[in-house]
Amino acid sequence: MDAPRLLFRKGVGHVGSVFIYPQHLVSRDLKVRQLSDQPPFLHTLADGATAANFPGHSENEHQTPSGSHFCHSQLQRDDDSANTLRHRMLRCMRELPDDILLLDGATGSELERRGVDIDLPLWSANAILNAPSILQDVHAAYLAAGAGAITTNTFRTHQRSLAKAGLGHLAADLTRQAVAIAQAARDDVNSAAMVFGSVAPLEDCYSPDHAPDTETCRREHAELIGNLMDAGVDLVLIETMCSAHEALAAIEAAKELAPGCWSICFCLSPNGALLDGTAIGEIAPALRGATFIGVNCVSAPSLTEHVANLRATLPNDMRIAAYGNIGYADEHGAWVSTDAVDPNRFAEYGMAWIDAGASVVGGCCGTTPATTLAMSARLTEERG
Repeated sequence: MDAPRLLFRKGVGHVGSVFIYPQHLVSRDLKVRQLSDQPPFLHTLADGATAANFPGHSENEHQTPSGSHFCHSQLQRDDDSANTLRHRMLRCMRELPDDILLLDGATGSELERRGVDIDLPLWSANAILNAPSILQDVHAAYLAAGAGAITTNTFRTHQRSLAKAGLGHLAADLTRQAVAIAQAARDDVNSAAMVFGSVAPLEDCYSPDHAPDTETCRREHAELIGNLMDAGVDLVLIETMCSAHEALAAIEAAKELAPGCWSICFCLSPNGALLDGTAIGEIAPALRGATFIGVNCVSAPSLTEHVANLRATLPNDMRIAAYGNIGYADEHGAWVSTDAVDPNRFAEYGMAWIDAGASVVGGCCGTTPATTLAMSARLTEERG
């Protein structure tokens, strides 16, 4: 996605070889909208955007602070860093409410399916150390199946998680390696695809009461987000958040370290609230600035209602994401698969999410490249 313009050919938006499916072609309930050759909502430097278009910019951005002395090389590094961030923001700040971005699917369960040990405490992070080629193959398989964005295997590369295996000192290195592996797959299969940096809850995804205090959450998420940005991810994806105070702490860190380049997805209870009981509407003001907001790690059949609720709660111009599991854990912790285990059935659920208002869709636990392929095929079929 290095090209500065999003081009349209015969009504189908694409950047390089990534297809972003026009939503009016896949949602039967939405009014057909004519797409122009140069959509007004796409802002790029090629279209005359300047640094002033970006949050946090000031006219005196590069003036030397009073009493401080910076050498030319330091200023150049600062300029390079700022230019890199702005380039990422160009990729992240595009508002595409009428287009569908197809995400990848599960990493951990797919690694296990391919024979990789994902026992706790390392879980999927074990692949970075002991099966990097298989991890790259997983990323590549999702891209080959049609994903326009893949997610880094950093769900468990917080220092806290790695410390449980005596590897806390490797947090930055393993995060960088995970990003590099995803980038290598992207470059081999589809250089136009995006790489999203995963930021997960610090403790158990289904136990909000295990979340550390707010300041600890902010500090530890900031460390991972900083590592992800340093490694060159295109967007920070805060995902599977079940506790409001942890979600807000991660958002605060993302706004500071990845302004304009972050998104968040929640793990919700059947009534639509976070697992700690907080309603999305209560924290909605803090979500401003996200590239998209969504729901993940709930069963595919239940996602349609969640998407509809988000669409009714959030501003109309906010993109909604949905990527579900093939099943769910029952009250005893046992896994129960639904009919979404069938890739074609999962794809049908994905179409329902789109009809309910989602424009970023993909798979979570238990999904495979076959799931992504089925979703891609279904989108292509509807596109006609």
